[in-house]
Amino acid sequence: MLRRWRAGTVVFLSVTATALAVGQNPVAGDPKAAKAGEYEFRINCALCHGLGARGGGRGPDLTRAQKKHAHSDGEMFQIISNGIPGTAMPANGTNGQGVGMTDEEIWQIIAYIRSQEVKTGRMAGNAAHGKELFYGDANCSLCHMIEGKGGRLGPELTGVGGSRTREAIIDSVRNPSRRLAWGLTEATKEFPQEYESVIVVTADGKEIKGITLNEDSFSVQIMDANENIHLLEKDKLRSFHKSRESAMPKYEPDVLPDKDLEDIVAYLVSVGAK
Repeated sequence: MLRRWRAGTVVFLSVTATALAVGQNPVAGDPKAAKAGEYEFRINCALCHGLGARGGGRGPDLTRAQKKHAHSDGEMFQIISNGIPGTAMPANGTNGQGVGMTDEEIWQIIAYIRSQEVKTGRMAGNAAHGKELFYGDANCSLCHMIEGKGGRLGPELTGVGGSRTREAIIDSVRNPSRRLAWGLTEATKEFPQEYESVIVVTADGKEIKGITLNEDSFSVQIMDANENIHLLEKDKLRSFHKSRESAMPKYEPDVLPDKDLEDIVAYLVSVGAK
């Protein structure tokens, strides 16, 4: 049995080397391999990429045929194996979640991801019109920045179209307080700061409303609606009240019609796919 296992391992390693050279998955299109890959994905990948590979808070939606960092199966294999330096994507077996995967298991995960891809034709929404709305009548850029252009009060949105589903983006516009976005993040910070709203009254009676950027037991850093940043000592405040009511207003259909929102989402997705 030991001799047979070694022989099989040598054969698969040879197949993997060949597959990487041509960028093809040796188990592509195999339903059993995709099913096995789903199990591995849940253990090792779903924490960041979400169940069904539809995107999580940290990892992008992988159901889209167009991906930011990988085009071929071979490129995807290398990313899963080696991670992406400078991002939250770790190398295989180094993220503290799940276990290190074999080459065969990585190919199975890729087969599963391909099985989940949403291969639609033309994307819904007009991205060009969405860009006009984002920087124009919809006033999104007053608080949100894309590729260095826009406001700083709300989350930076350059990559949101690649990390969240269309449904999640729409829900965050229609129901912004349902799930607050993450704020300033650090690679080693497991639970990043959220965009919580805050109202404080200083010792001289001045009221400041904004969102928390950083906070500890003794101080809080707040950005107000004019993007002024205040660093305050808590024990010197008259009052300090935090709320999970988002600073972003609800955009109901009578304010932002469904068609216009679809166009804005199409613009965000087009930027996130770059």
